[in-house]
Amino acid sequence: MTDSDLREPPPESPPLRPSHPQPILDEPKDLGFGSIIGGAHEKRLLNRDGSFTSRRLGFSPLSYLNGYHALLTVTWPRFLGLVSAGYLVLNAMFAWAYLLCGLGSLGGQSELSMGGHWLRAFFFSVETFATIGYGHVFPLGSAANVVVTLESLVSLFFVALMTGIVFARFSRPTAAVLFSEVAVVAPYQGVTGFMFRITNARSNQLMELEAKVLFSRLDGRGRRYDQLKLERTRVVFFPLSWTIVHPITEDSPLWGCSHFDLIDQDAEFLILLSGIDETFAQTVHARSSYKPDEIVFGRKFASIYNPVLEDGTITIDVSRLSETEDAPVEGDASMYTQTFRHTGHFTGFAAPRPPTKPRDGKR
Repeated sequence: MTDSDLREPPPESPPLRPSHPQPILDEPKDLGFGSIIGGAHEKRLLNRDGSFTSRRLGFSPLSYLNGYHALLTVTWPRFLGLVSAGYLVLNAMFAWAYLLCGLGSLGGQSELSMGGHWLRAFFFSVETFATIGYGHVFPLGSAANVVVTLESLVSLFFVALMTGIVFARFSRPTAAVLFSEVAVVAPYQGVTGFMFRITNARSNQLMELEAKVLFSRLDGRGRRYDQLKLERTRVVFFPLSWTIVHPITEDSPLWGCSHFDLIDQDAEFLILLSGIDETFAQTVHARSSYKPDEIVFGRKFASIYNPVLEDGTITIDVSRLSETEDAPVEGDASMYTQTFRHTGHFTGFAAPRPPTKPRDGKR
């Protein structure tokens, strides 16, 4: 017998526990909204201008002191109003500071000719703040000159800051996409389709434009989201307009839905567009949404094409972007809504051509 025969056999390893297959979880399709918000008595998820209706509360008061992003994103009228209000408040504060230095702290033109002590101090503050220096009013004493020094420093920072913000607002690339005021459910290639129309509201060009449409509604357990399959999800060029179409086939979540069903389910169609701004060579985004009261059944978009110019140029009338015409949903199955969906041509429609001129020597 050898040494290997005298060795004890190795203990049997315990049997492996049967593994339970992990359930395959589908990735949520709510785009970050979640299933909690958007109840039956709540606001829409997205406003027509693309702003969100939900808000974040509970921040410390100091967290909103960073007004830089707010000044970049507010509308121009509100921005100009905030800057004007800040300018007037600063000059009013320095006017009171000059008065606190004493009624004799300012010399020159009398207060009666300028509307009183406070108005004279206010107008002197404006001249100091803007470095105008007419010389009709001037500071007297060390206290007033100290205030002038502080105001000069504040005005320097204020003008520099506002100049930078105005430049940043002009240089920040944003998308200005016009959405049709209504979406339609109209005949489309033998079935029906959910459609809306967009165009670029600026003279620049958008390239590689991509669209996503999310169908959100209540199903009894909460808010459900489904991304709709589009006839086409992107266009390389976007020179005129684009009618975005979701064909309502049997595998569509809109199959069999009526206008009443959309109202009953508090449905909302969320739209996200992304493309490249040719001017800045940067990606820009646009958002919007449609609620049931903004969706029309049994109508289709009217043509927005103008007659072709004599030089052959094709043009559209953006003011007719939201115009619709009758198109019964239950009608001729051969009636197609469009033949060139990316530009919005319609079956049987061609932009009127200018009359051709006969060639020389021929009638």
